[in-house]
Amino acid sequence: MPKPTKGPRLGGGPAHERLLLANLAAALYTHGAITTTETKAKRLRPLAERLITFAKRGDLHARRRVLSVIGDKEVVHVLFAEIAPQVADREGGYTRITKIGNRKGDNAPMARIELVLEPVNPKPKSAKKSAPAAAPAEEVAVEETPAEIEVEEAGAESQAEGEAAEAAAADAVEEKAE
Repeated sequence: MPKPTKGPRLGGGPAHERLLLANLAAALYTHGAITTTETKAKRLRPLAERLITFAKRGDLHARRRVLSVIGDKEVVHVLFAEIAPQVADREGGYTRITKIGNRKGDNAPMARIELVLEPVNPKPKSAKKSAPAAAPAEEVAVEETPAEIEVEEAGAESQAEGEAAEAAAADAVEEKAE
């Protein structure tokens, strides 16, 4: 059983809140982005992301679970057929909330919640954290001096030899710059 929300509900009782969030989720999937109050956007995010996770599974049981929340077959079809394949590589964070200021009438803080459908650029997994930091520095050098080529070809056996080779390469680059 889901844990009840503490504090005031969004405009009524728990049943009204459930329907309100289901309608907001349906509108989000239909339009890709909606503008609402910050509170509603923050409450919508977990529900919307959970339904997208079900859609990524794609089986009949997941479809029926999403249908039990949303209830509109056309919206569920859009979620499963269009949105789920676009976020298949993403491991979460399917929505983005952007604060847009206060509403003119009642000064309520407003926010725009939108689906994040851009493709994911996976970060390369490396054994050492220092290796990715050193790689861009090596790519910056446009021309290699003969000393740098000798250092790369020799290959360092220990950490001390590696540091000495880096110092020699740095000296060679400084000499060329002068």
